[in-house]
Amino acid sequence: MSPTAKAQLQIHFCVLLWGFTAILGKLITLPALPLVWWRMLLVVVALALVPRVWRGVRALPPRLRWAYAGIGVLVALHWLTFYGAIKLANASVAATCMALATVFTALIEPRLARRPMSGRELGLGIAVLPGVALVVGGVPAGMLPGIAVGALSAVFVAVFGSLNKRLVDHGDPLTVTALELGAGTVALTLLAPLMPMLFPAFAGPLLVAPSTWDALLLLLLALACTLLPFALALVALRQMSAFAAQLAINLEPVYAIALAIVLLGEQHELTPRFYLGVAIILLAVLVHPLISRPRQPAHTELLGTAEAKDISD
Repeated sequence: MSPTAKAQLQIHFCVLLWGFTAILGKLITLPALPLVWWRMLLVVVALALVPRVWRGVRALPPRLRWAYAGIGVLVALHWLTFYGAIKLANASVAATCMALATVFTALIEPRLARRPMSGRELGLGIAVLPGVALVVGGVPAGMLPGIAVGALSAVFVAVFGSLNKRLVDHGDPLTVTALELGAGTVALTLLAPLMPMLFPAFAGPLLVAPSTWDALLLLLLALACTLLPFALALVALRQMSAFAAQLAINLEPVYAIALAIVLLGEQHELTPRFYLGVAIILLAVLVHPLISRPRQPAHTELLGTAEAKDISD
C-alpha cells in the first residue's frame, strides 16, 4: 500500500471514530454538563503526562496562553451544546447540525479575518437554507429545541475554528489542545453552579463518580474518539493534501447518521423530509472544498477539539 493510500485510510478511520462521539453521547446517561466535563478532564489528564506538552506551555508567551484559553472556553461551549442537542433530540439531529459548521464558517470567518465575503461562500450558505427547512419540518416537535441548540453548537465551531486559524502557527498542536481543553474544563467547573438556573436540562453534578458503564464509555470517548484520532490524523496529514483531508472530514456527519441508524435505530424517529434535508446540507458541505482553493494543511488543533472541523489554513 502506498503512503498516500495508507494516509487516506487513516483519515477515514479518524473520521469514523469522530462519528462515534455522537453515538457515545447518546449512550452515556450523564447530562450534557458532566459528560463534557469528564471528557475534557480525561483528555487533559492524558496530555499532562506528555513532557512535550509542558515544554510547549512554558515556551508560549502569556498573551498567547490567554488567547488559547479563551478559545478553549468556546470549545467547551461547543461540546456542551453539541451533547445537549443529542440529549434534547438524538444523534442524527446533532450530527446534521454539525454539518452546518462549514456553512457558518464560510459566513463568519471573513468577518473575523477582516476580508471580503466570498460570493461563492455566501451562495453556499444560501443553498443550505432549503435543507435546514426540510430538517426542521422532518423532526417531531419535541426535537426542535435540539435543532436550535445544535445550530448554536455549529456557530461555536465556526467561531473558535476561525480564531484557531489565526493562531495556528504559534504553538505545538498537543500543547494548544491541552491549553484549550484545560481552560474549557475550568470554565465548565465555574459554570456548573449556574447551570440549574440557566439550562436545567444540561445541569448535573460534576464530582459524582459516573457508573461503571458510563465511566467505560467516557474513557472510549476521551481516548479512542479524541486522542487516538488526533494522533493518527497528525501522521496521515503528512502524506495527503488539505483538500483530500477536508473532503474526508466533511463526511463525518454521514458516518454519524449511518451509525445512529445502525446502532440506535433512529430512522424510526425521523421522516423522509429530514433525510432529504440532510442530503441537501451534506451536498453543500461536500461542495465547499470543491469551490475553495486547496491549500496546505495547517496544524491540527481543530482535529483534537471538535467534531466538525475545517483544517485548511
